[in-house]
Amino acid sequence: MADLLVMKFGGTSMGSAERIQIAAKLSAEQHAKRPVAIVVSAMSKVTDLLLNTLSKAEEGDATTVEANLEALKTRHIECARELLPADRHEAAIQGIERLVGEFSRIAHGMLLLRERPPRSVDEAIAIGEQLSAFLIAEYMNSTSVAAEAVNAARVIATDAVFGNATPIMEATRERSAGVLKPLLDKRVLPVVTGFNASTLDGKPTTLGRGGSDFSASILAAALDAAELWIWTDVDGIMSADPRVAKNARVLPEVTYAEAAELAFAGAKVLHPRTLAPLAERQIPVWSKNSFRPEVAGTRIVPKIAEGHGPRAVTSMTNIAMVSIEPANTAISGTMVMAEAIEALSRAGVEVPLITSSSYTQSFCFLVRQAELERAQQFLEERLSLELAHGYLKPISIDKEVGLVAVVGEGMRGTPGLAGRIFMAVSRQGINIVSMAQGSSELTIAMVVHRKDLEQAVRSIHDECGMGQPA
Repeated sequence: MADLLVMKFGGTSMGSAERIQIAAKLSAEQHAKRPVAIVVSAMSKVTDLLLNTLSKAEEGDATTVEANLEALKTRHIECARELLPADRHEAAIQGIERLVGEFSRIAHGMLLLRERPPRSVDEAIAIGEQLSAFLIAEYMNSTSVAAEAVNAARVIATDAVFGNATPIMEATRERSAGVLKPLLDKRVLPVVTGFNASTLDGKPTTLGRGGSDFSASILAAALDAAELWIWTDVDGIMSADPRVAKNARVLPEVTYAEAAELAFAGAKVLHPRTLAPLAERQIPVWSKNSFRPEVAGTRIVPKIAEGHGPRAVTSMTNIAMVSIEPANTAISGTMVMAEAIEALSRAGVEVPLITSSSYTQSFCFLVRQAELERAQQFLEERLSLELAHGYLKPISIDKEVGLVAVVGEGMRGTPGLAGRIFMAVSRQGINIVSMAQGSSELTIAMVVHRKDLEQAVRSIHDECGMGQPA
């Protein structure tokens, strides 16, 4: 649709009546100028509350389940009372009680059965987004801005991988045309729930980590939007974490590839797969701060005028390094690596970095600590014979490491850059445990001891002049 703007509001931007009013104001301002659709997350901390409730239901903890249900209802009713005029309170409370009742029904079913079926979890936790969509739509209608809450299960089609579904774009385009386009044609602002979707035959699904942002990018692509604005609580994508590098600055523009690499390496920007639908259709996206809307933010585009050197440095702390080493040359290290990667793939574990040694045929890789137990289980099962017969040394795990990643399109083919980066780190007496550079030359990554991580980030940031305006 020509000039359509899709805007996404995260949990902190929907976290209170005041924040919802601001999100509605930002939406209404753009709606007065052009067609707008918005995507909303659950109120901050609500998804955690829902997941905790389902977990307690599985454990049979009825007391906590009831307390959580009351907390869920109370928070949203209090928000509605603060948000809406008195003559709209009764209808709003009825709407909230209906949605909380749907969640309660599922939670009590789990309490009875003492289990959490993945399909039921996906249906239940989508209630958080439905509650926030209901609240902001009710508020906008009370201010004479025509808006309608839309359950994304009616719009986004996915496969049946519950908890981490993948969109089916052609079906989503058809659904979007049938559900959202008529609203947009009537100048009604659709308020779409983030994070959730459904299979082709209507089973509820969710989109996994970064799911609400992903929802917004899917809809932007399906509707051929002109732009996507993602509202968060930070000013944009920065050259480093400002808590670590005090002179970190907001980057006015980055490419899709740079944003994806930064996210993959730990920066709190868009999840890498969020960018895929946008890149395919060349839709620009802005990362903006709803707490400081006057700040321009960061524009993410297909290409920018190529500069020299890196654009940003990021780090990841919640990781572990897993090392696998043959005990002798009787076993092929290549074969062991292939089996290990296959095991990690079956486990659904992401690998931020992998390196190998040509002589000993040993190799090491990083996994997120949240996925470590699962990764170890699948590795030990897959390599059980090799470990049992002594062909492999016991799998080694080091949790006291961190990842530093230096990212920039301008690093391609820049002579001496890697040497400068490594020297900047070594001058601080920091030992580099492992390192890797992708074939695209877009990222240089290194593993250092956790205690040295912040100093490594600062030294690289200063060495490459990232704190200076472009």
